[in-house]
Amino acid sequence: MNTKQTNPKTAPGEHHPEGVRKILLKGIFWRILIIEGILLVWSLLYRIWMEPSAQPVELFWYAVRIVVLIAIIIVFIMLTFRLFLTRKVIQPLEAIAESNRKFQDDQTPRKGVLLPEDTPREIQEIVATRTQMLDTILRVSEERLRLVNFIKETFGRYMSKKVVDEILDSPDGAKIGGRRETVTILMSDLRGFTNLSETTDPETMMRLLNRYLDRMSRIIHNYDGIIDEIIGDAILAVFGVPERRHSDPERAVACALAMQNALAELNREIGKEGYPPLEMGIGVNTGTVLVGNIGSEVRMKYGIVGAAVNTAARIESNTIGGQVLIGESTVNGITDKLVAESPHTIMMKGMRKPLVVYAVTGIGAPYHITLEQTRRNHDGVMLALPFSCWKIEDKKVDDVAAAGETILINDTLLTATVTPPMALHMDVKIAFDFCQDAHCFEDIYAKVLSVGEARDHGAVHQLSITSIRPEDRNMLKNGWRKPHRPLRSHFRESGSSPWAAPVICSV
Repeated sequence: MNTKQTNPKTAPGEHHPEGVRKILLKGIFWRILIIEGILLVWSLLYRIWMEPSAQPVELFWYAVRIVVLIAIIIVFIMLTFRLFLTRKVIQPLEAIAESNRKFQDDQTPRKGVLLPEDTPREIQEIVATRTQMLDTILRVSEERLRLVNFIKETFGRYMSKKVVDEILDSPDGAKIGGRRETVTILMSDLRGFTNLSETTDPETMMRLLNRYLDRMSRIIHNYDGIIDEIIGDAILAVFGVPERRHSDPERAVACALAMQNALAELNREIGKEGYPPLEMGIGVNTGTVLVGNIGSEVRMKYGIVGAAVNTAARIESNTIGGQVLIGESTVNGITDKLVAESPHTIMMKGMRKPLVVYAVTGIGAPYHITLEQTRRNHDGVMLALPFSCWKIEDKKVDDVAAAGETILINDTLLTATVTPPMALHMDVKIAFDFCQDAHCFEDIYAKVLSVGEARDHGAVHQLSITSIRPEDRNMLKNGWRKPHRPLRSHFRESGSSPWAAPVICSV
């Protein structure tokens, strides 16, 4: 057995304690030497006292004989004690120390220590106790590791794994409160999903929603964002927590573009299965928020709070399907990498100054992403169809309806005159005042893209359809080419018939 002395690890410059072998042998040697020295002195004094006539030479040789005898005794004792202590005490203790060192170095479960059968009972009890303690420690450690992994795996599906790690690793992770951070917020929302869910069975709708959320979540994680919240079909993601990086704004924008392109791919997949296409608007904003645990001791969540979140929501609410709008603060945090349209301002209710937003279509290195824009069909049928139009503010429909009449119509865009004019980027609800081929349209939701010159019946508006029932969309897309049998009682009086022969045109 290797009897090399093993010392516990010490920091550089610190004193290295001696091993049990050296301590025992040195202690025995000095004690024997002291005892033999006392015997030598006592023997000489006793000889002098008993034989006063003894000559110095006789006393000298007498002392030499005693010293030689003492040396023989010391050598004998040291050799026999060394072998005895090494076998009975030192080697078992060194074996235990060596096993502990290996266990500490490589964390392998080397629990067993081989000892001779005649090892003292106390040392054998130490080994047995050590084995039991290691068994307990390893079992508790494995259970704790399984519990931590279970918590991370389970709660990582409800919040970001980075957030779970921060809560579990920090002593103050579960305390209510937070810290101020500058982050970039991404908000996305599907257009018309509520209307679609009302006409589709819940199981099918849930499968479609989960496919969409799975695709979007993976993209957000790939760009090192965390999903703060999923509310129905809306996603709130944050870039910059738990730790802030200078690339947060550009990663958020690149993520938004990748999400839109991924939705276009998903639409091609679900289109083959008979599902209508999904449209998503994304708003991105950068600002200072409070990050941390929000709530009470009874119920809390890890999230963000601040005006920057509300601004991101306002920006997202002004998007149309397939669009990525970003705030001015996000643009300022990105170098010459953006490909975007000219900025435009939006005056929002409750805000002191207008929002300046940019419609982004691409971002450069190292992302090299170009928005795969779904081309909006600007062709259509020129028809004069009356409708009623209501403003929508803060998801509330205005009580007073405006009167409108279409000029050009297709399944994605409406060109129409509206009196009184609507504000740019206003969300509106449209109700046609007629039925076509016994097909009556339900409410259509749209966003005002532009407000042009005034005509006899009002200002010309271009309205992007954001939510429409699939059957109504198909009617707008294909139904106008069929023979028309209008219910004329549904039309307001007009000097000319709205059912003149349709003309296909492009604007």
